[in-house]
Amino acid sequence: MTGMPDKIVLSGPVGAGKTTAIHALSDGSALSTDATASDVTGAVKDLTTVALDHGAFNLDNGDRVHLFGTPGQDRFDYMWEILSEGANGLVLLVPNDHVNPLSQLRFFVRSFAPLVNGAAIAVGVTHTDLSSLPTLDEYHQLLTEMGLPNAPVHAVDARQPDDVRHLILDLLFPRPIRTPRHARETTF
Repeated sequence: MTGMPDKIVLSGPVGAGKTTAIHALSDGSALSTDATASDVTGAVKDLTTVALDHGAFNLDNGDRVHLFGTPGQDRFDYMWEILSEGANGLVLLVPNDHVNPLSQLRFFVRSFAPLVNGAAIAVGVTHTDLSSLPTLDEYHQLLTEMGLPNAPVHAVDARQPDDVRHLILDLLFPRPIRTPRHARETTF
């Protein structure tokens, strides 16, 4: 941390908890650009992010961290690129109760490849209370296969500020993880 504000992008599929996580962790009010879901998203939830969510919080040392949540629908993927500019890290939230969450993780890692190649990444698995499979080890195994063996993976309740804060801190201040002698290149 350099004393400069850090910018973290939160992304993942519709219903993963991005807006909820930003509101839970932010100091003061957070900005949301929710609109009534007018497509198949309406079957999952009433409102959906159409541009971005924004919130911020201070670390114990006084540094300010800005959180930018992306829309989960890939028709808004142009916002993913815009919001990724200048970001220090990417948090992917993946709902464990959705159909094939590992495929969703792979899709979002590939979609954010330019950011993943130049910044830190962490994965928060939400809705583990609704589905215990896949396991966190399976998420980590997929990330390792994709060349991201050091990406932290945590079960997260997006409504709980401590869960979200722990995930963000693990992204910003990674703990040393033993890596293979010959680390593979990232293979999205």
